[in-house]
Amino acid sequence: MHHCHNCLGNIPIPEGARKIVLAGNPNVGKSVFFNALTGMYVDVSNFPGTTVDISHGRYGRDIVLDTPGVYGISSFNDEEIVARDVILSADLILNVVDAVHLERDLFLTLQVIDTGIPTIVAVNMTDEAAQQGLKVDIDLLEHLLGVPVIPTVAVKGQGVEEVKKRLFEARTGNIPPDLKKELESMLNRIGSWAEALLVLEGDPHVAERHGIEPGDKREEIYHQRRDRVNDIIGHTVAETNEGTSFRTKLGRYMLRPITGVPIFVFVLYLMYYLIGVIVAQDIVGFTEENVMQGMYEPAIRSLIGAFISEESVLGTILIGEFGLLTLTVTYILGLLLPLVVGFYFALSIMEDSGYLPRLATLVDRVMTSIGLNGRAIIPVILGFGCVTMATITTRILGTKRERTIATAVLGLAIPCSAQLGVIAGMLAGIGPQYIAVYIVVMLAVLGLVGKILNKVLPGESSDLLIDLPPIRLPRGENVLKKTVTKSYAFLLEATPLFMLGALIISVLQISGLLEGIQLALAPLTEGILYLPRETATAFIMGMIRRDFGAAGLSDMDLTPAQTLVSLVTITLFVPCIASVIVMLKERGTKEGALIWVSSWIFAFVIGGIVARIVM
Repeated sequence: MHHCHNCLGNIPIPEGARKIVLAGNPNVGKSVFFNALTGMYVDVSNFPGTTVDISHGRYGRDIVLDTPGVYGISSFNDEEIVARDVILSADLILNVVDAVHLERDLFLTLQVIDTGIPTIVAVNMTDEAAQQGLKVDIDLLEHLLGVPVIPTVAVKGQGVEEVKKRLFEARTGNIPPDLKKELESMLNRIGSWAEALLVLEGDPHVAERHGIEPGDKREEIYHQRRDRVNDIIGHTVAETNEGTSFRTKLGRYMLRPITGVPIFVFVLYLMYYLIGVIVAQDIVGFTEENVMQGMYEPAIRSLIGAFISEESVLGTILIGEFGLLTLTVTYILGLLLPLVVGFYFALSIMEDSGYLPRLATLVDRVMTSIGLNGRAIIPVILGFGCVTMATITTRILGTKRERTIATAVLGLAIPCSAQLGVIAGMLAGIGPQYIAVYIVVMLAVLGLVGKILNKVLPGESSDLLIDLPPIRLPRGENVLKKTVTKSYAFLLEATPLFMLGALIISVLQISGLLEGIQLALAPLTEGILYLPRETATAFIMGMIRRDFGAAGLSDMDLTPAQTLVSLVTITLFVPCIASVIVMLKERGTKEGALIWVSSWIFAFVIGGIVARIVM
């Protein structure tokens, strides 16, 4: 079977030598096997056309080639290109996998097997797997893969001699019949089974090598391969409690719905107490009211007022109600900074302890139902602190459609902590039945928006591929470093946007357009929501800052039913001006504006429906 024999460039290959290639994910212990096979006879060559070095050495008459740690064979970066070309040149492959992370590592194993190149698998770190209560059925794994599989603890030398002894038993593994049929049909054009696979998966470099168009089967093949991995894991890996630590057991409890959900609720309560009580009420109460409004704003107004009248156009922009040097600075330093630091502190603890990836795994099925995956829980949690901050963090999601869905959900159904505090206080005063209706409506809207966008937007959301590190006590240095770094990066990016928002509102106020918008909106509040005309002012104030709007409602004389309708509407209503600007920046003007307008429509339609039910 012909492979890529001429792609190794300046790496010397003796005449008649077999090429033994080591392949595996990063940090699986390949280097220990490489050293065991090659001993002192090691050399390093730069792979042609890249900055990647390849280690190679002799094993008897044959040559051993190490490859960069990769998660798949493709053309996404230099490391994967080099790994791909070296693997395509192999006469046999020693694939090293981590017994603790088989669910991750076997994706590459199956891709290697699908190339049709003889393969042998070393399941490394079996001692760590045993410590975590994971039992791997090696015999069944060998049967399902169709290649020799050997358990090892390479750093202790366990199983290494067995790998050497069985190295040349490497053979072609089990390839799905449908895939095999498609590959056989391509052999007359390509001549190499392995390269036919990569062309079918849409690799442009390999396709260009043969002068043909790359295939469009990557997504389909990858989904099927992931399903094969899940099936193999389900049959070969079992969890036991023998010899497992409390931390390992706790990590498992976090993943099971029956125990994971109560743990999640408890963690949310702790976050709420930290962010919603200690930070949002106590710390922000001091920094915003005492420091900024009590000391800073009077001082800056006095200083600037000595040169510029506060009633003038420039004075209104600089030190007016929404001034760049008053409200903006107070909002950023007095309100936002403590909230951002508090949230990133809590998030860093969850991340460093190993809980965050488990939470993502726990909620993945629920998130999938609205077109997202479990990773989206991070911006959702952040949204309860600051929707602006959460919108920026949607960048962590894998596809454009996921980022669009998450941005829309955040703008509609997630109240920020500043608004949530006022809303919670108002709901507490109108009775438990109204609280229940409010929660049901918010959850229903969240699910409805997600499902609609999931149906309407083209493409598919990405699968959740995430490592589950051991549960451990967070390291203070790590938590502090992540908190400071992320908080600084957020404020650096968001501050100019807040200033722009304040400038826009000041211009609207000076020109009289702000009052005009309030008057134009009033008929909607009376005709659709059955609310007093004055609530229009609260909605407009909510555009400036969400809690301003909610606070405006709290000062009005409303019935319990009217309070419920107004709170539902203002939660769904357009997020604050800073969030809108970030949304336009992140999603683009056209898409951001569509989400913005849709939130207006949704707010009044849902608010109107609730009004007709409860009034």
